[in-house]
Amino acid sequence: MIDEATIGVVIIGRNEGERLVQGLNAIPDSVDRIVYVDSGSTDGSVAAARAVGAEIVELDMSQPFTAARARNAGVDLLQDAGLPDLIQFIDGDCELREGWIAHGAAFLAEHDRVAAVCGRRRERFAQASIYNQLCDWEWDTPVGVCKSCGGDALIRSKALIAVGGYDPTLIAGEEPELCVRLRQAGWQIHRLDHEMTWHDAAMTRFSQWWKRARRGGHAYAEGTAIHGAPPERHFVHQTRRAVLWGLLIPGVTLLGLFISVWSLLLLALYPLQILRLSKRLG
Repeated sequence: MIDEATIGVVIIGRNEGERLVQGLNAIPDSVDRIVYVDSGSTDGSVAAARAVGAEIVELDMSQPFTAARARNAGVDLLQDAGLPDLIQFIDGDCELREGWIAHGAAFLAEHDRVAAVCGRRRERFAQASIYNQLCDWEWDTPVGVCKSCGGDALIRSKALIAVGGYDPTLIAGEEPELCVRLRQAGWQIHRLDHEMTWHDAAMTRFSQWWKRARRGGHAYAEGTAIHGAPPERHFVHQTRRAVLWGLLIPGVTLLGLFISVWSLLLLALYPLQILRLSKRLG
């Protein structure tokens, strides 16, 4: 039953500033323990987390940082005093919505084979920039049984430990990769039609979006390398699309210039693709 479940929160971040403070203050009193894992902040994040009673893990930044490593470090600290039944993972630029943990925990209590649940993640300032809007569209995924969750998720501890936690070697895409292993072990992942978190991307420049896109491409490539074989074919479709639009079309266009300037017409595929996607999102 939900009333009997113990719940811990692992929140990770680096120099999140006021976003972290808002996120910490939004954690409900029903949570038994809060762990904040810091990755070399210089803005007082550790002190802010300690002020609200969070337990602190400060990562050794001489070792390569990954979000997966940070989340695992939070779980390790929780294990020192006995793991809670459920762990809510949340990124430092996010804020839990009221009632989410109770709703997710109730669902897990009623569904024994569900390892993780996630809800609606919304961009707090979606209209601030086109890049924030793109994030908001990305978060809007179908509810029900799904293949994976993102960085914000309520996970059953015994399932997480049984599959070995997050893969700390992955630069990005660690959450979908974890979900692959959970599903292979017989668990299910569910996305619930309930508000879960506000996210604050704070992206106003193309360079920020480009960095995020590069990380996404890296996640697709690593995911395909690990689980790309049938029947999973994890991120194979996404990797092929990245190769098509990022390598093959530009490459064929450049090679075609040695034959005819008309090869430049291939570049018209990009605005057509943007138009097609914008109609789908609209």
